[in-house]
Amino acid sequence: MKLVERILACVGLLSLCFIFIYALQDAPTDENFEKKLINDYNVYALQVPEHLDFAGEAMPLNNPDILERMDRELLVNTYWQSNGLLMFKRSKKYFPIIEPILAKYGVPDDFKYLAVIESGLTNAVSPAGARGVWQIMKATGKENGLEVNTNVDERYHLKKATEVACKYLLDAKESLGSWTLAAAAYNAGKAGVSRRLGEQNVTDYYDLLLGEETGRYLFRIVALKEILSHPNKYGFNFRDKDLYTNIPTFKVEVDTAVTDFSMFAQEFGINYKILKLHNPWLRERHLNNKSRKRYEIEIPKEGYYDLAEK
Repeated sequence: MKLVERILACVGLLSLCFIFIYALQDAPTDENFEKKLINDYNVYALQVPEHLDFAGEAMPLNNPDILERMDRELLVNTYWQSNGLLMFKRSKKYFPIIEPILAKYGVPDDFKYLAVIESGLTNAVSPAGARGVWQIMKATGKENGLEVNTNVDERYHLKKATEVACKYLLDAKESLGSWTLAAAAYNAGKAGVSRRLGEQNVTDYYDLLLGEETGRYLFRIVALKEILSHPNKYGFNFRDKDLYTNIPTFKVEVDTAVTDFSMFAQEFGINYKILKLHNPWLRERHLNNKSRKRYEIEIPKEGYYDLAEK
């Protein structure tokens, strides 16, 4: 019995010695920390795919200038991880709204990625005054039938703004001859792109010498298309439940003035904030509607928001 006790005591002492030695070796010294950082955090050069295209139009990656510019955008957008994850999350919410409208107008599905780089799929406001997911200027919106005033700004209405974007892109494609140039025109204007083509005596976007923003424009679109289409390839890990989804809604028709949207919202069991989340095109807490125009206001179905009890 004593022999067994001695053996166990020896084993215990040896175990304590090994734990002590391991703790000393694993102490967070500057040297060990640097080694751990080097071993555990890695940034990789990315291989540009052999074939990339936009709207079925191939990118000339055999051209070293084009290859380097594409490489830049893949690197920038892959290693801006927080922004990348947000694009995956938002695209799950908004692409199902955008895609059928593009298809309805015969605009290639790839143009949904143009909306991603324009606004990050948010209702952004540019320094020049462009607004909404599609970053539509006031004049362009009005020319294409959108209502834009202090009460209502339909540039923030995703479905209607997508239709305006489609009309613009179809016209640009007809005018300039390719979807690639139509996309560039969305950034620089149809007249601007046409003038540059004439000045430089070329017919293709990839042959143009352009300013920084328009020069990167197509490459950014294609980079987001590639990354959002192959998340695992570029190191993005998420579950389907991590992505954002649309809240089901029903439509309420209004053809009169509304004096207070806060009170209006309460009639449907929601508050003004929630009403605005689903109808960002309503810009004020009231609606004049002197012309008695018919508006469709989206109301979320019951059970999706927890509201504080009054």
